[in-house]
Amino acid sequence: MLAIMFFLVPPGHAAVVDRIVAVVNDEIILLSEMDAGFEPYRSKVEAAYQGKDRAGALAEAKRAFLGRLIDGRLIEQEAKQKGISVKDEELTAVIKDIIDKRKISLADFTEELFKGGTSLEFYKNDIREQMVKMRLVQRELKSKVIVTDKEIGEYYQKNRDDYEGKEAVRVEQIFFAFPRDADGEAKKKVEKAAAEMDRRLKQGESFEMLTAGLAPETAANSGDLGFIVKGTVFPALEKVAFSLNKGEVSGVIESSSGLHIIKVLDKKGDGLKPIEDVRDEIRAKIEDQKMGEKFADWLEGLRKKSHIEDRL
Repeated sequence: MLAIMFFLVPPGHAAVVDRIVAVVNDEIILLSEMDAGFEPYRSKVEAAYQGKDRAGALAEAKRAFLGRLIDGRLIEQEAKQKGISVKDEELTAVIKDIIDKRKISLADFTEELFKGGTSLEFYKNDIREQMVKMRLVQRELKSKVIVTDKEIGEYYQKNRDDYEGKEAVRVEQIFFAFPRDADGEAKKKVEKAAAEMDRRLKQGESFEMLTAGLAPETAANSGDLGFIVKGTVFPALEKVAFSLNKGEVSGVIESSSGLHIIKVLDKKGDGLKPIEDVRDEIRAKIEDQKMGEKFADWLEGLRKKSHIEDRL
């Protein structure tokens, strides 16, 4: 096994073009491989550190990256021994799904990776490694992770705020705006129009029919406001909106900008979600946490039983 490779420039003088930076069991990691993988992170490190700290920060980041490469190689070797792999068509499907969700072309995606300092091939290899790692961890560790009902209950009590649904109401409004710099007479005209609308609603005419026949200037500022949560609209409107039941219509509500009549279309998120509704979600979170802890121990054990040389 050659530790260093040379080429002659000029004859009689040797220059190092590559060297081994790590040995992992019976495999090697070359400097060129490490540098190619580290390149996307280099600019971030250089941007974060200036002056004399930069060289030290780069060296530290490179050493940490080499540690990741070594761990990745160990995981690959272990997966290979256990017959765990990712087929090319599976990898292609994952990449396609990522691109489809981004709603961009493969060429644009490749260009983005290039601008970020990496390549599509490197990105694919990274995804493959993550998939292999996930499958290996699932096979080796999942059966050893047990989540009890007691743990689920304790997590639920400790994180109640996460399961307290924010109360929200969906409102549709008819809005009569006050004219800018309106005098008393102009405001009275707006108030009269709003009072007439309120009267018709109270006599049983439907909100939907009346909104369909609104004058253009009123219709332009009226309609479905969507779901609103407390603290997002002015207090008088909020107070009425949250006091109404689904399907109920308010009277005339005054704000600094005009007069509102609202109908509550829907309500949601009032109160705490029952533990039975979130049990599976909590179980998965606790399971992920335990898997992470067990993985760290498992990987440390793998390192101890392996032959590793760090030559950086």
